Amino acid sequence: MLRTRPACYNGAGMKGLLLVNLGTPAAPNTRALRRYLRQFLGDPRVLDMNRVGRFMLLELIILPFRPRKSAEAYRKVWDDERGSPLLYHGLDLVDAVQARMGNDWQVELAMRYGQPSIPVVMQRMREAGIDRIVVLPLFPQMASSSTGSALQAVQEAANEMWNVPPLCTVAPFYDHPAFVRAFTAVGRPVLAESDADYVLFSFHGLPERQVRKSDDSGAHCLASEGCCDRIGPANRNCYRAQCYATARALAAELELADDSWSVAFQSRLGRVPWIRPYFDEVLLELAARKVGRVAVFCPAFVADCLETLEEIGIRGRESYAAAGGAELTLVPSLNASDAWADAVVEIVRDSGKALSKGIEE
Repeated sequence: MLRTRPACYNGAGMKGLLLVNLGTPAAPNTRALRRYLRQFLGDPRVLDMNRVGRFMLLELIILPFRPRKSAEAYRKVWDDERGSPLLYHGLDLVDAVQARMGNDWQVELAMRYGQPSIPVVMQRMREAGIDRIVVLPLFPQMASSSTGSALQAVQEAANEMWNVPPLCTVAPFYDHPAFVRAFTAVGRPVLAESDADYVLFSFHGLPERQVRKSDDSGAHCLASEGCCDRIGPANRNCYRAQCYATARALAAELELADDSWSVAFQSRLGRVPWIRPYFDEVLLELAARKVGRVAVFCPAFVADCLETLEEIGIRGRESYAAAGGAELTLVPSLNASDAWADAVVEIVRDSGKALSKGIEE
């Protein structure tokens, strides 16, 4: 029986832990947003259409108008001293995880779009003498447009090096007990303080076509009302199914009654069908039902960002009040909380154990 650990975890010398998140513009202005959105929406895994169609949509419809509107939204959440919440929470997390991982590891943050870029950070790790890198995409649920794109970019950056470093990838952690415990630790006090009557788990949306493309069988995803009730062979890579699994795990950990929570999907773009139910429509339904005080978790995001702070915490709150709802409270994301830093270490170490077990078997 072969008993060894994967090269990324094994041996003497420095090992690298690369935390990868989506990205952020350099500044909350139109010029910076145009540059960021061109890189982000120009990714064929994000706008998965033919090259000509993507170019025309981006250059003729999106970029002439959206950057200005997005810049206005970013200014509402931008910190005058520290900048983008997604970036400074990520850097704080690096410090917290580094303190826990010890001197044998160097922890770094890279962004798929914007700065610090994946190639620059990986080159810095290489120059620091790090030959083995564990990659943790900071997306709890797997999607080709997030996890897939980040891993592709990491591998492409590694392939550009003469000495290609061994890479180990941490699997999606949508139902990992440490992740669930961390969100529970952050959220439980907020639920108590807000005296919430109802909990809404809001996840970033995806076009339906991308969910169907993740189904190798071609016959399961979005084919029935209960397609996401459990994870099985057909939907093991399904983002929507993983979101529902996260929500079920959190609801159980928080001891929520079955009729006191539900799932919604936010941030849809364009006119094509996106996965349902839509967040804005669910809010109106809750207000019409006189549900009362609603607390919103956003468990697709491990750090607060535009989609949590502005879309939910500002616009969502205003929409719920305008529809007659009592109060909407945004539950903070994990950010750099002690519970999340502890969870990251546990998730990374469990990944090494799981890889080792697979080798031994």
